[in-house]
Amino acid sequence: MEVPALQGFTLERGLLTMEKPLRTREGQTSLRIGVPREVSNEERRVSLSPSGVRTLVANGHEVYVENGAGAQAHFSDVQYAEAGGEIMTSPADLYGKCELIVKVGPPSDEELDYLQEKQILISALHLGGTSPVFLRRLMDLGITGIGFEFIRDSDGSLPIVRMMHEIMGSMAVQIAAHYLESGGGGKGVMLGGISGVPPSTVVILGAGVVGEWAARTALGFGAHVIVLDNDLGALRVMEHYLDRRITTAMATEQYIRQAVARADVVIGAMMAAGQRAPIVVTEDMVAMMRPGSVIVDAVIDQGGCIETSRPTTHSEPTFVVHDIIHYCIPNMPSNAARTATYALTNVLVPYLIKIGEAGSINEALWQDVGLRNGTYVYRRHLTKKSLAAMFGMPHRDIELLIASGI
Repeated sequence: MEVPALQGFTLERGLLTMEKPLRTREGQTSLRIGVPREVSNEERRVSLSPSGVRTLVANGHEVYVENGAGAQAHFSDVQYAEAGGEIMTSPADLYGKCELIVKVGPPSDEELDYLQEKQILISALHLGGTSPVFLRRLMDLGITGIGFEFIRDSDGSLPIVRMMHEIMGSMAVQIAAHYLESGGGGKGVMLGGISGVPPSTVVILGAGVVGEWAARTALGFGAHVIVLDNDLGALRVMEHYLDRRITTAMATEQYIRQAVARADVVIGAMMAAGQRAPIVVTEDMVAMMRPGSVIVDAVIDQGGCIETSRPTTHSEPTFVVHDIIHYCIPNMPSNAARTATYALTNVLVPYLIKIGEAGSINEALWQDVGLRNGTYVYRRHLTKKSLAAMFGMPHRDIELLIASGI
């Protein structure tokens, strides 16, 4: 949220980030970090805010920002320049100058041609759109690829995924509420009931972070919320945190079919970290829903968990199947571009500082479990078993590669 003046103290307008300058350590490497303008799938976010650039520059790094990179998140080139970044007019020049590229979406086909030998690439991977050709291209170039989806800290948390999933869960319900209205093409009902009129039913598939924040938001609207998952422990935790104001059920075929048939809104949030989302709602289940109902498949970037889902764009966000409105935008948080950019900055900047402090990417991966878990290609090898299984490709253990120095 925007932070106003507080008790006579004027604060900078905007979100306050958590990063802070650190003193340069002996042996620290100065990185040349590139922040390109996003070009894929109408992406509006940018990987680093001006405040993040300022922190990196204060820690001895050089940051190059493509002109207009932050425009759609309402960050100007002037703000980046004032933070110490150098504005680049050509993406080819930016990629050619930097040893580390940090971006939101995976590189497009054109951006793949800009990548240099042995660069470090930190971005989302988007498993639903990843191909063996893309991975082989990165391996041929000797790229060290670190994916947002895989960065897992020692406590088991997925910091970037969690940030984006909190946004996705909240937005999914807001979006569903809009399309449920007559003006959005829906059946013309509110999520929350009024005196004498019962509320709408929101069915959430998945009790992870997306599901949790979708449930919180739906309860805030006053909806009747049903959450299904195949993890009884996750359902129990959600019931506890939400004070038993939701109805939970195991995600068996029978319960899913019954819940979907009575739903006004279905939020697809069923996923497994680092893997394609499982299909849990079949087309015949969708056909049983009441006309004008809404489906928001919030995990379409992982392939989606509803059979009738297919990726959409911000310019054409919905389509209709069996009289059911489907909203399936892979980069949903980009519609809250400024909030999402601050969230990314808060998580990414400390990792970038760690890479510089380590002196080399090899040492950084050895020292930091989050970065090591996040790596999916390294030294011309695929290092993620889940990706290897998905595409029938060989893989090598990241720790053995680091230790051997291959």
